Amino acid sequence: MSKKFADDVEAANALAQSYKELKSEIAKVIVGQDEVVRLALTAIFCHGHALLIGVPGLAKTLLVQTLAQSLDLQFKRIQFTPDLMPSDIVGAETMDKERNFQFVKGPVFGNIVLADEINRTPPKTQAALLEAMQENAVTIAGNRYALPQPFFVLATQNPIEQEGTYPLPEAQLDRFMFNVFLDYPSYEQELKIVKGTTADETVTVNKTVSAEEIIAFQHLVRRVPIADNVVEYAVKLTMSTRPGGSSALANEFLEWGAGPRASQNLVLGAKCNALLNGKYSPDIEDVKAIAKPVLRHRIVRNFKAEAEGQSVDKLIDKLMDQAKM
Repeated sequence: MSKKFADDVEAANALAQSYKELKSEIAKVIVGQDEVVRLALTAIFCHGHALLIGVPGLAKTLLVQTLAQSLDLQFKRIQFTPDLMPSDIVGAETMDKERNFQFVKGPVFGNIVLADEINRTPPKTQAALLEAMQENAVTIAGNRYALPQPFFVLATQNPIEQEGTYPLPEAQLDRFMFNVFLDYPSYEQELKIVKGTTADETVTVNKTVSAEEIIAFQHLVRRVPIADNVVEYAVKLTMSTRPGGSSALANEFLEWGAGPRASQNLVLGAKCNALLNGKYSPDIEDVKAIAKPVLRHRIVRNFKAEAEGQSVDKLIDKLMDQAKM
C-alpha cells in the first residue's frame, strides 16, 4: 500500500526497509546474485535502465521476472529475435472495420519491460527502444504517446562472441544506466539452485512496493544532499576516461571515453546506494560502489589495452585511484 511520508528522513528509512524486503522476496527464487539485485533495484529507484550480460542459463530472465513480481507493476516481455520488427515493440496503426486508423500499443507500454536477448535482433529494431528509454514516450505517425510511469527497461544480453548476436550501437548502450555482468554461481549456490528447481515446490513472491511508492522514492533520490567533493570526484572520474586530456592512462589504453551522462549516473547512483545502505548522504565510496557498471559500457579500449590484457574493469579500478588523488 502506498502512503505519504512525513519528511524525507522517514521516506529514506522506508526506502531502506523496502530494499531489505525486496531482497528477501527475490531471494526466494534467485540464489546468490546479490550484486546484480542491488544494481537492478538501484537503477529502478534512479529511474534508469539496466543491461544484464551473461551466458545462457544464469537466470537473467528469471531474475527480471521475479523482480517484477515483487513490485506492484505491469510487466511486459519482448523476446528479441532476428526477424523482430520495430512495430512489434512500439506498436502500429491499424485500420478497423469502419476504415479508421487506430493505434495498437506494443509491449513497450508497460512499467517493467524485459528486453530478452536484446542483441539477437538487428540494430534497426534495437533502435526502436531509443526514444522510449530516453523520452518515456514513442512517436507513431506523427502522434506522441506517453508511456506509463514508472517505466524501466531491463535488458538481457548474451556475450557478443556468441553466434547470432548484433553488438548494440553506442547510442543505445548509453541509454542504460548500468551494464551488469552475471557470473557463474559458486558450488554451494549451484547445489542450492539444483535442489530447489528439481523439487515439486511452488514459491510465492509477494508484492512489496507500489508504483506510487517507487515514483516517490525516485524523487527522494534526487533530493538527497551530496557534498561538493563527492560530485567533483564523480566528474573527475568520468573525465579521466577521455583520451586526449590529462589522464595518461586514458591516453595510453582508451580509444573512447564516457560522456556527461556517466557523471550524472554516478551521482544519482551514489545517492541511491547511500539510501539503500541506511545513509542520508553519499560519500566517495558510494560512487566507487557503482562506478564499474556505470562506466564499463561507455569506454572503449584501444588495441594496446586488448593486446596487454587490460580489461575494462581493471582500467576503471586504476582510474578510480587516480581520480581520488
